[in-house]
Amino acid sequence: MSRIETDSLGEVQVPDDAYWGAQTQRSLVNFAIGEQRMPLAVLHALALIKKAAARVNDRNGDLPADIARLIEQAADEVLAGQHDDQFPLVVWQTGSGTQSNMNANEVIAGRANELSGKTRGGKSPVHPNDHVNRSQSSNDCFPTAMNIAAVQAVNQQLLPAITHLSGGLAELSARHMKLVKTGRTHMMDATPITFGQELSAFIAQLDYAERAIRSALPQVCELAQGGTAVGTGLNSPHGFGEAIAAELAALSGLPFVTAPNKFAALSGHEPLVTLHGALKTLAVALMKIANDLRLLGSGPRAGLAEVKLPANEPGSSIMPGKVN
Repeated sequence: MSRIETDSLGEVQVPDDAYWGAQTQRSLVNFAIGEQRMPLAVLHALALIKKAAARVNDRNGDLPADIARLIEQAADEVLAGQHDDQFPLVVWQTGSGTQSNMNANEVIAGRANELSGKTRGGKSPVHPNDHVNRSQSSNDCFPTAMNIAAVQAVNQQLLPAITHLSGGLAELSARHMKLVKTGRTHMMDATPITFGQELSAFIAQLDYAERAIRSALPQVCELAQGGTAVGTGLNSPHGFGEAIAAELAALSGLPFVTAPNKFAALSGHEPLVTLHGALKTLAVALMKIANDLRLLGSGPRAGLAEVKLPANEPGSSIMPGKVN
């Protein structure tokens, strides 16, 4: 079963059980390319932007309070993962992310309308453009969502994982600081070293990578939101960029600020490129650590066999005793 939704191009058939509207449906048809869905972290970041914008627009008197509350309630449901299945679009779409921004606008409006007692979807009382997307453009929403998603992932997942790994290695290093073993250069025996000293190198590598990542984060926390279509802030009130950055910081607990130059924030992604470089530094360090441990754990009879690594799985279909 389906219902009729409309946009500036006319009518579109949309599944009855969908919260999205016409523009999302058109994208499903126009960009039926691959199966790589837009990451949920980016979509949840868009929902956070919509919630923050509703609050700022409400305070500015640019959005009726009841409409703002409905948008917030629907956005909170998206943030809680209750509507993840309502974001079907793939990453292959126009460069500005218009389709995913409209997907977020339509889903939040569609759910808000249902919460108000109306039917699912539609544009009344909450309109996806006029209300959910007020004072915004895809051109500032999408780069802002990218930055938010990256900063959240680094702070909530990556940095704690580095701390956990580094802490475990530090404990092992202290425990084995006096355990003498053979040092090696070019895979050949060299002068003695302790196992604790060997592990201390891993800790220093992780510390270097972590510092590089942390040093890149302040620039990623500078948000494009408020620049709207081309960086001038057209159709957003004066001070909107600063206000929504402060709201996003309050909602997320992360130090987001408005970008000092919205033209650069919309058209370039140097902060993300810098963060990407730092992440590659971490990846190289992790690869080095993993390869060293792999060599030290080789054997157990004909390899180095200096460390015993936990067995992950049977290692062969023909050698029952082998483990990897």
